[in-house]
Amino acid sequence: MRSVVRSVSLALAAAAIAGAVLGCGGEPAARVAASPQWCPAVTGHAVDCGVLQRPLVTGQPDLGTIDVSYALVRHSNGAVPAAGTITPNPGGPGVPMISHAAEAAALSQAMLDDHDLLLIDPRGTGLSSPLECGADNRDYQVGTREQQVRAAERCGQELGAKVAGYTSAATVDDFDAVRERLEIPKLVLYGISYGTYLMPIYAQRHPEHVQSMILTGAYPADFDRLQRPNAEAVSLTLQRICERSRACDGDTAVADLRVTAERLRAQPITVPGEQPILLTEGMLGNLVFEAATSNVGAQPDSMTPLGTLPAALRASVRGDDGPLREFVTATTSEPGYENIDAYIAVTCNDYAPLWSATADRPQREQQYRDALATAPGGLGAFSAAGFGAAQRDGGDSCIGWPALANHQRPDQMTEPMPDVPVLVLSGDLDAITPDANGKRAAARFPHATFLSVPNTGHVPDMEPSGCVTGIVAEFVRTGAAPSSTCVANIPPIAVTPVTN
Repeated sequence: MRSVVRSVSLALAAAAIAGAVLGCGGEPAARVAASPQWCPAVTGHAVDCGVLQRPLVTGQPDLGTIDVSYALVRHSNGAVPAAGTITPNPGGPGVPMISHAAEAAALSQAMLDDHDLLLIDPRGTGLSSPLECGADNRDYQVGTREQQVRAAERCGQELGAKVAGYTSAATVDDFDAVRERLEIPKLVLYGISYGTYLMPIYAQRHPEHVQSMILTGAYPADFDRLQRPNAEAVSLTLQRICERSRACDGDTAVADLRVTAERLRAQPITVPGEQPILLTEGMLGNLVFEAATSNVGAQPDSMTPLGTLPAALRASVRGDDGPLREFVTATTSEPGYENIDAYIAVTCNDYAPLWSATADRPQREQQYRDALATAPGGLGAFSAAGFGAAQRDGGDSCIGWPALANHQRPDQMTEPMPDVPVLVLSGDLDAITPDANGKRAAARFPHATFLSVPNTGHVPDMEPSGCVTGIVAEFVRTGAAPSSTCVANIPPIAVTPVTN
């Protein structure tokens, strides 16, 4: 689940979290000379970098190798050994880590006095042999559903047998190989969005090397294939922002969304721009549940696309699509930060589809239609088909993807989770990884603490008061359930008043 538009990139977190910044110097000359040229400098910290060569597919040397690059940001208090090594993954899949060293250090600043920070570019991204299979990020972000399906199918065809190299299991095995090279006994796993899907796989495959886990913007490997909790969360989010702001009526906003989705199902509209966007029910659903609930709470006093949505829907129902077109432009103006080829490959390999992987294309299409028919009343404010088309990493997006022989998807893994402290955070305005999915993710662990953070979206770490990052820092240091009283002071987001 999650692209960078919907899963926050650490590049976006920099605007909300003060802390260390990427510099051009500050490292001892000998250490810089010994590291690759691309090794980042982080003010106040020594940084060690390297590259590890790994098989693309284990047991198939004919398919070649892949480079896995890493940067180890050392803790500032060199007089004592590191209390632990924090290993973040910022989501996607397909988001690199090393190029966001400054933002990662800022996010972890409260812990970097006594903890190291290990940044690894997942295979196929950044400095780890970036994957190229012909997909275009912008086209995949705002193109039609047919374009997305064709892009995924072409990517699979382009990769051929190499498609087997791009799985979450292969990525976490790379992480463990880096850990072993650096002789780090245990890792503090910090997963954000897709990282909350990835890091539990590491915990299952390498349980003896896990110290603790933070999962923020979380969802489980066995998430609902129709993504019903996400559709329901859209309605709940509209109701919450209206109730808390008193700028609109939540029930009316949900009803307006249903009417607008139904109209666009029959009569899509075009939103002009450098790349015109065809606003279908599926595209509206994608922008409402994915883009609109990302980064919410980062700047509570500033108007966000989510805050404008109730008024835009009300105007649309009254015959004025101007505000709705403005909403579309606002939610598609930010470019994606992920490698879209890696995003497609990992999600199509690992996320459970609504058809049998061994079925041929006509059979898959029939099985998909049959699955949608199990939700005759639709999904939230959307039709089943409309919300299926809203999911860039679900629905029928991967229907042309080649079957991967003998592949155990993460939802099929049965290995137990390690008995380590786990903190799971969800934003209560997040429809990408809503509270229901966060609670389900927490339930997989013997000792997990779940916290819903009010007035924040995907992901709650973005809120600027320092409350959430303080909670994370306390948890990392103690391994115990932290005090969370500060979340009650996180203010509601701004909402455009709706006039009746």
